[in-house]
Amino acid sequence: MVHMNKILDEAIKKGASDVHLICGLKPMLRILRELVEIESEDVLAEDDMTEIYDYFIRGNIDKDKIFNETRKLDMSYEYEDIRLRVNISLSNDIPLFTLRLIRGELPPYESLGIPEIVRTIINQPQGLILVTGKTNSGKTTTLNALINEINETKNKKILTLENPVEYRHTSKKSVIVQKEIGIGNDSLTFSDGVKNSLREDCDIVVIGEIRDRETMDAAIETAESGHLVIGTLHTKSCAETLDRMINFYDIRDQASIKYLIASLLKLVLSQRLLKALDGKLALVPEVMVVDNIVAGLIRKEKLGVSEVEDAIQSGLDKGNISLINSLAKLFVEDRISLEQAKSQIEEKNIEILNRTIMQMKIKKQ
Repeated sequence: MVHMNKILDEAIKKGASDVHLICGLKPMLRILRELVEIESEDVLAEDDMTEIYDYFIRGNIDKDKIFNETRKLDMSYEYEDIRLRVNISLSNDIPLFTLRLIRGELPPYESLGIPEIVRTIINQPQGLILVTGKTNSGKTTTLNALINEINETKNKKILTLENPVEYRHTSKKSVIVQKEIGIGNDSLTFSDGVKNSLREDCDIVVIGEIRDRETMDAAIETAESGHLVIGTLHTKSCAETLDRMINFYDIRDQASIKYLIASLLKLVLSQRLLKALDGKLALVPEVMVVDNIVAGLIRKEKLGVSEVEDAIQSGLDKGNISLINSLAKLFVEDRISLEQAKSQIEEKNIEILNRTIMQMKIKKQ
């Protein structure tokens, strides 16, 4: 018999970010990027997985139907004062569970390492801002930190569209409406939610994930109509983000969409998280402010990754931050090792990294 409350208590006690429940293994915790098994727990058997499924579904017919029809389910769950983002899928026709623990309080904005230029750009009255990165790169935390920053300083109506809702915000200077996406929830799809926002007198629309053309269309239309749209994409760099946005569209439509992106996109924050030498996680940001140079590159017939990277590097005085500069800064500050920094870039850029480190050390003296 599996005791889910005991597993969750252990995860909270040890400060885990995730819990992995897989048949044939002991429950696993992810703590500062490392997977650690709960030694006191037994190996999970097939009957345990069914019991865990019942623990989370709790007889909800709609959720059970979605899982049986789609073979997967994303949902939120509350335990004590912790919210969980629960993903249920199948392996060998046996349920497995990935739980993300979301603390009730966001860390202070200043402690996250979000570049100051991002705080400046979110004051724009309209346009499109994207927070990007791979899974577990801290996008959700950054996104909610930006929402909280606006909530504490601006008088705006903010609509968030999430699947599931992770942080629960309380309206302060702003009015915040949070909607959960999915069958049986507040809106069926992200694109439906964004389209309906045009009738909800919103100032800012936050899209938890832009994953298809329909949502990108809706985001662009909303930004074009005078709103500020903040969204996320699963891309690993600013250049890749531009490429993904354009490639949502057929080749025949790309020329026109490039002009819209060039005029509406204001900033891309692409981020990574590295385990720092002090055992904590360090944010590694790459920031691209869309100025006339970047806009011109977007409108070109063929988007060049190296050209975008060069434009970011040459626009450091405008608030841009290159990946190499971020890594070099963390190394010079003794927060990460040189090996960690080198592991994040291609071989051809290692000499540029070394040069940047030397320049920073000279300035520091």
